[in-house]
Amino acid sequence: IIIQRLSLSSCPLSGLQPRVHLSTGPQQNHKTFYEFRTYCIRPDQNAAFLKLTNEKIHLRTAHSQLIGYWSVEYGGLNQVFHIWKYDSYSQRAAVRSALSQDPSWISEYISKAIPMLTSQDNEITYLVPWSRLQKPQQEGGVYELVSYQMRPGGPAVWGNTFQAAVTSHDAPGYGKLVGAFHSEFGQLNRGETTWSRVQLLCPL
Repeated sequence: IIIQRLSLSSCPLSGLQPRVHLSTGPQQNHKTFYEFRTYCIRPDQNAAFLKLTNEKIHLRTAHSQLIGYWSVEYGGLNQVFHIWKYDSYSQRAAVRSALSQDPSWISEYISKAIPMLTSQDNEITYLVPWSRLQKPQQEGGVYELVSYQMRPGGPAVWGNTFQAAVTSHDAPGYGKLVGAFHSEFGQLNRGETTWSRVQLLCPL
């Protein structure tokens, strides 16, 4: 169980009960996790950012596994969304350290990309216990990312209902489920599903 205590400042403590964010899930048995990253791009730099990323993404994938990288068509303009796989938090720390010392990554990509962005956000997620990461039926195409706000407690609380709802849509004519995740750090108590279909997320 990961517990994050909320900061209470400049307010009287009398009568207040401690508040925490709780998140439970399969990370206790499986260390692999997925980092969701969302970057907002300056509107006048969107095309330039996508071009630069297409040309230089190999500098980043040399350090860790990229699951997918998409530009957002609906639900948030001038954004990109990408998913990275890590075997452990220590591996992620090692990757971030290596990137900070990689001269090609710094000079050819990140130093040029950062001025094109207005914000960066990330979220640590795990596959829900019943989900396995599936390879899309074809390269390219269109994808949909769906987020659900859940009750606190993680898959132990809402897992069965979530599974029933998601698997009922994983059928021909609707879409192919690529993966179902739950958040651990970032926006808590969220379920995320990624679908290969004809809607929200368009690959670069």
